[in-house]
Amino acid sequence: MLKARTPAIIYRFAENQPDRLPALLADLISRQVSVIAAMSTRGAIAAKAATTATPIVFIAAEDPVWLGLVASLARPGGNVTGINFLVGELTAKRLELLPVLVGPHNAAGTETTLRDMKPAARTIGLEIQVHHAGTIREIDVAFSDVVRARVDALFVGPSPRFAGRRIHITNLAMRHGIPATYSQREYCEVGGLMSYGTNLAAAWHRAGVYIGGILKGAKPADLPIVQASKFEFVINHQTARTLDLTVPPSLLATADEVIE
Repeated sequence: MLKARTPAIIYRFAENQPDRLPALLADLISRQVSVIAAMSTRGAIAAKAATTATPIVFIAAEDPVWLGLVASLARPGGNVTGINFLVGELTAKRLELLPVLVGPHNAAGTETTLRDMKPAARTIGLEIQVHHAGTIREIDVAFSDVVRARVDALFVGPSPRFAGRRIHITNLAMRHGIPATYSQREYCEVGGLMSYGTNLAAAWHRAGVYIGGILKGAKPADLPIVQASKFEFVINHQTARTLDLTVPPSLLATADEVIE
């Protein structure tokens, strides 16, 4: 009788330095890993460029066909499959709920955000300003510009760097009294006003299911891309009161969660 084996997980982190990805992936491939889990769009693109043999499961915010990761959603082909959690594609919806802050190091996400935002803003009669930031200093400068411009609200684009600095960003928005909307509920959990986006825990779980399937013999080419179907609208009512904002009861009623 064969004994069940416990998979060994090898972590590699580029520490927000994308130029390190090729070397990190080369190291993983040299170790003959069974599957590569690429947990960012940039990581997925780098992994696909690094190998056509090792199975890859990605989580990406943008359309994986548009990114060139797979041939189609139903039939990915090759050695790549994964989860598309649709952060970029929700731009217009988030804009309807509320200057734009985007990350220059997340080129694909920035392009998607601006592509969808500009026509959506025109439709509802909004004028937008775009500020690029990535480092703490750049974020501080962007907020200074936003404050001087006396904007009505801030739209924070999806970016791994922003997610890692969400406490700093939400604190700045609160300090300057700027209503802001975000792509992930995690921002609201640390004081952000509101968010609309995919339930990332569900996306991570689905990626784990795919990785488990590949370890048991499934082929990435046979696993269709999973598109997120659960979206969350979260309002931090305490933050709204601090900002002296009245949230209409109709909007509170549509929220999946209201943080009091």
